[in-house]
Amino acid sequence: MFAMSDMPYELKPVSEKPSRRYRKGSKYDPILDAFMSGRNSLVTVDVEGKEANYLRTQLNKRIEAKNLSGLKVSVVNDTCYLEKV
Repeated sequence: MFAMSDMPYELKPVSEKPSRRYRKGSKYDPILDAFMSGRNSLVTVDVEGKEANYLRTQLNKRIEAKNLSGLKVSVVNDTCYLEKV
């Protein structure tokens, strides 16, 4: 350990950087799966602690990543809607 400054630190040599680990799926996938397997063609989506616009963005990312055509996410009056079109 070196202490040339007030902050102690240590440098360790490594041969290579590890590859980045990607998460398989998303915590929003169960919402889409439940909606697709359900009978309703229009639902509101409410996730505790998440705003409607944030939910729209995340759900749209998952719809695009999973190539799910026929689903639409929209926000009206701070409420997130998921729709089969």
